[in-house]
Amino acid sequence: MTAAALQTALDYHRAWSSHDLDAAMALVAPDVVCDAPAGPVVGRDAFRAFMGPFAAMTTRTEVLGAFGDDESAVVLYDTETTLVPHAPGAERVEVADGRITRMTIVFDRLPFAQARAAG
Repeated sequence: MTAAALQTALDYHRAWSSHDLDAAMALVAPDVVCDAPAGPVVGRDAFRAFMGPFAAMTTRTEVLGAFGDDESAVVLYDTETTLVPHAPGAERVEVADGRITRMTIVFDRLPFAQARAAG
């Protein structure tokens, strides 16, 4: 087993967390479907618009765990952002032909809302 989906998930994480959104989007299928806390995001252009602001505010990430196989993978990570110092999250991806076709993102939106409200 080559764990191709796991490698794609880690490459994607490494790209967006280092602010290389072009490299990250090269790993995303044009018709990607993302289930995010704010609701579904469909298509690579919409997904880029969704991920871009978060990637831009990220100052550090640490992968806490990752596992997967050739078809799906999960990456658990913690991020430090310009808004909040501790924002754990997880991404579960499905991969076909080296590209992410489906993603489920889990994170707590409350600390971000509180930080924005505080000014």
